Parts: sequence; C-alpha cells; structure tokens
Amino acid sequence: MIYLTKLNDQEIVVNSDLIKFIEATPDTVLTLSIGDKLPVRESVEDVIAKVIEFKRLLQIQPPVRTLELD
Repeated sequence: MIYLTKLNDQEIVVNSDLIKFIEATPDTVLTLSIGDKLPVRESVEDVIAKVIEFKRLLQIQPPVRTLELD
C-alpha cells in the first residue's frame, strides 16, 4: 500500500498491486486493474519510486531467533 495525494489534497492509500498503468496527461492518472482512474498530485516517477520502496519493504525479513541449548 502506498500513500498518494488526490488533486483536492486529500491523502489516500492505494493498493499498489492494483495499478495497471500510470499516465502523465499532464496530471498523473493511475488506471487500476478494476477499471477505476485515479488522478494524483505525485509525478509518474514519484509513484514508481513509492511502489518500489513498498515492494522492497515486503522483502525485508525479520531476524530469526535461535534457541540456545546448554
């Protein structure tokens, strides 16, 4: 999930897995796989960077605890 800003300055959270494609027309418009179009304030590059950052966070694994046996 990524935080984006609608054109009316309302902050929203978007499921990045639903983004089908992104257009700059001149506003940035996300087209979701469910058919919705979502204009946002962020640039195409910013949206891509947020998606990449989110996907990287998903790859981080918590440290594994080991039991110490005496």
